[in-house]
Amino acid sequence: MNQPKNSIWVFADYRNYFQNRVTLQLLAKANDLASELDAEVCAVLFGYETDEYMAEYIAHGAHKVLVVEHPSLKQYSVEKYTALMEKFAREYQPEIILIGATSFGKEFAPRVAKCLDTGLTADCIGLEITADGNLLQIAPSFGGNLIAEIITPDHRPQMATVRPGTFKEIPHNDYLRGEVVRLKMPKKMPADRLRLVAYERQPERDQRLEEAKVVVCGGRGMGSKSKFKKIFELAQLLSGEVGATRPIVYAGWAGDDTLIGQAGKHIKPQILFSFGISGAIQHTAALTDADFIIAVNKNPNATMMKMADVAVVADANQVCSALIKALKERIQSKSD
Repeated sequence: MNQPKNSIWVFADYRNYFQNRVTLQLLAKANDLASELDAEVCAVLFGYETDEYMAEYIAHGAHKVLVVEHPSLKQYSVEKYTALMEKFAREYQPEIILIGATSFGKEFAPRVAKCLDTGLTADCIGLEITADGNLLQIAPSFGGNLIAEIITPDHRPQMATVRPGTFKEIPHNDYLRGEVVRLKMPKKMPADRLRLVAYERQPERDQRLEEAKVVVCGGRGMGSKSKFKKIFELAQLLSGEVGATRPIVYAGWAGDDTLIGQAGKHIKPQILFSFGISGAIQHTAALTDADFIIAVNKNPNATMMKMADVAVVADANQVCSALIKALKERIQSKSD
């Protein structure tokens, strides 16, 4: 393969492809970065019988798909995947490697970075190209209280894991063209230290928080853990998802997967309900893509109220209870 001087690699995690969109999101951002570096975007795919995914990655912006297919790669093996990425990265010398900050990526990416003796910025919420051509990696630090801007000036490839939902994917386009490059499976591969006996996929949530059209988010203004349960009830009635601020998650009122903020998830709902949230920058930075915001807070000068399209000066718990009652009455009237 004639590899260009600059290339940006996106590791293609095709497992659960239709729900997990982070690879497509990274391909979109890689195209933006590539335009500034005059580089080529390559999806790197390890697996078996993956032809349909190769076509999908090209339709979403990959200029090339570098693929290794072998029966032993059908199931994820951190030892094999790491060895393959190290081998081909040393051979083709990509400028940048991007990996989704999923549970898989958080295990895989640090191992690859260590093997390649390069840096890795984890859980990025932004990527840019600096004036001198380095990858500016933007990530929350100190529990989300600060935003760090990190570069890797002396080592290549530059590596980053990126939080799912950070970037928007390029729409599927059947007219895009790309090249599939099949790489040979090395004869010698590391032995797996774990043997997969069986697995069972956990049921998916109705929708991912990052992709939900309706999000009901609660803060300390709800008053207590028992009152915060109304946020879950309202979200269910609205067929939406629950979001929470960092104090709520730390207090155990809601799970880690509900955290919205620089240290949590970025969302872009059509409608966002915000109950009892003052609007610290760590939280508001993650919801700027919301189309319409309805905020309820006793303090009319709260940052969240100023951001809202509709601001209701009232007790968050009381308004939430009233909405639940009204929705239940409406549902009951329709069933009668």
